[in-house]
Amino acid sequence: MSLPTVGSADARPRASAGRSVSPGSRRGLRMTPLLPAVALIAIFLAGPIVWAVVGSLTDTALTGPAAANPQFVGLDNYERLFADPVLLLSLGVTVAFVVGSAIVGQNVLGIGLALLMRVSSGWSGAVTGTIVVTAWVLPEIVAAFISYAYFSGDGTLNQVLAWFGVTGKNWLYATPLAAIVLANTWRGTAFSMLIYRAALNEVPPELTESAMLDGATAWQRLRYVTLPMIRGSIFTNLMLTTLQTLSVFTLIWVMTAGGPGDLSSTLPVLAYREAFKFGDIGYGNAIAVVMVAIGAVFAAAYVFSLRRGERES
Repeated sequence: MSLPTVGSADARPRASAGRSVSPGSRRGLRMTPLLPAVALIAIFLAGPIVWAVVGSLTDTALTGPAAANPQFVGLDNYERLFADPVLLLSLGVTVAFVVGSAIVGQNVLGIGLALLMRVSSGWSGAVTGTIVVTAWVLPEIVAAFISYAYFSGDGTLNQVLAWFGVTGKNWLYATPLAAIVLANTWRGTAFSMLIYRAALNEVPPELTESAMLDGATAWQRLRYVTLPMIRGSIFTNLMLTTLQTLSVFTLIWVMTAGGPGDLSSTLPVLAYREAFKFGDIGYGNAIAVVMVAIGAVFAAAYVFSLRRGERES
């Protein structure tokens, strides 16, 4: 009996069967390296969110009978929250804080500094970058105390104004929202500057040189050449700075503690105050869940805008 040759019909099925891998197996192999990351996200991100949602449906408290034996109350905390006029005020303060210090402050100032560092000489760009990054690497509690000392009644700002004969005031009480917006912009701009500095380095110089030869002004080169080239970095940075600013707590608590009244009480401050100052953990969890939902809306809007821009380009 003769053995099958390499090209015979009996040999081919056995060779192909040994090499074939089903599409499901290939997807499984590709997903295997992601399993540790998925597990960490489930433990440290999804876990606390689920705990907050479950806690918001109870009357859990720090002290009293509800601390030892919390009861299920359904949507009572949410009904109470949406009927509370403080929620609307806190939402307005949160939106103003995020728009002022993240979307406008950090991003506009960050891209401006990145552009200046791109065209400046070596030593001036290095000094500017070092000064800006120093505020970013400071621990948040240190930056908060520095900001408090700067804007307080007898702080640095009023002492500088006194040199020019201007009578200062306690800015933390007179303009608390503006004070925390400026402080958070000062602390977080370095992150945006570094993101945009890296993005600008990826813009081919021949594109801007070609636009310059065609007579485009500096503003036209920025608007029609540079910004479209770094659109992905802009949307990514907007999403990151928005979500980070939405969760800022220490800076605001040290500077104003949400006051005077509720004029600088963002959602994280309101949640902390209700949960740990007044001891209503369930109600504080309900506020935290609303904050997570708002962050998810912001993130979804940025991702949708980014993908839409990629399809159009």
